[in-house]
Amino acid sequence: MALQELRVNKLRTFLSLLGITIGIFCIISVFTLTDSLERNIRADLADLGDDVIYVQKWPWGGDGEYPWWKYMNRPEPEYKELKLLQDKVQGASYASFNFDVGGRRVEYGDDYMEGATMMAVSNDYNQIQALSIIDGRYFANAESNSGTNVAILGYTLWNGLFGSAEATIGKTVKVMGRDVKVIGVLKRKGESMIGGPSFDNAIIVPYRFGRTLVDERRNGDPYILVKAKPTVSLDQLKDEIRGVMRASHRLKPTVEDDFAMNEISSANESLNSMFGVINGTGGVIALFALLVGGFGIANIMFVTVKERTNIIGLKKAIGARRGTIMLEFLIEAIMLCLIGGLLGILLVFIIALLITAVSSFHLYMTMGNIIFGLTVSAVVGMIAGFIPAYFASKLDPVVAIRSN
Repeated sequence: MALQELRVNKLRTFLSLLGITIGIFCIISVFTLTDSLERNIRADLADLGDDVIYVQKWPWGGDGEYPWWKYMNRPEPEYKELKLLQDKVQGASYASFNFDVGGRRVEYGDDYMEGATMMAVSNDYNQIQALSIIDGRYFANAESNSGTNVAILGYTLWNGLFGSAEATIGKTVKVMGRDVKVIGVLKRKGESMIGGPSFDNAIIVPYRFGRTLVDERRNGDPYILVKAKPTVSLDQLKDEIRGVMRASHRLKPTVEDDFAMNEISSANESLNSMFGVINGTGGVIALFALLVGGFGIANIMFVTVKERTNIIGLKKAIGARRGTIMLEFLIEAIMLCLIGGLLGILLVFIIALLITAVSSFHLYMTMGNIIFGLTVSAVVGMIAGFIPAYFASKLDPVVAIRSN
């Protein structure tokens, strides 16, 4: 009967659905966007290594004013310290010495790509960072140790110069005036949302070769990556690294560290509080849109009760109970809201597919959000339909039959 009434009054049903559809669309869009944003950021953080310590000159920026003058005279990490950390830090599984230099030109014949980042890395870099090599290989130990002029190209570079991964392997490109043989190419990754290394626009070379092109102490801002063993906590790893680095720098016990140990886990803690605030704020904003839809449903249900007053009187006259009359209108309100909710969720799903298809940002429509949307729709239907349904169940059958 509820479905029949919805079919009979198509225009009114459409207008009623529109309000609740917009409300559910808003609230599910907010949660889908924040969930996707969080998932993408956490994926980028995981790629950087949530079990990795970054030994650097500069600490990552914190809250408030950044006291750069305090860190400016610190020494840069040195390559010889990599060997110390590998030998003396028992909690480390891998360590790598690296530096990056931006704004380089990569040439192939008459073609070239501007603005590339040259990343010079030591042996175990691929064990610490996620390098998705789709064709070719990583550097052999002999190539890394001898500083062979070989390279791995990011997606933007090999696609711009050669057009396909297969055509890239074995070719010789020129970077900073030196010929370099391409031995591997990387899968497209897209821009990082947290400003991590952009492998798409990178040319990765062995550290010993890279240092012949650039003085890393002046231009490269070198850093050491140390990856913890599975059974070792980051706090334990930091304690070991601190001891080795302080001994290497000959620091007295009363002198503070002259190096920074940065970690991704600190960013994770900030993310938890940040996304809690975003979800709460977004939920409140979307709730107002949902309230408008709920008031629209309640208004339509009052009109429906008014139109069917004499029918309600006839039903009660032949024995229909108050609970039956009330249930009829509640089901109608809930059906309206569920259909509107489904349409709102469908719109979010279509938009998510389109955005994911045309950009590197992935929108995730989770089953939890779908169930939440349908549950909210049903609850709004019950709340919006309760008072009209209660009013209908209380009608006196004689008065209701005589009404026009």
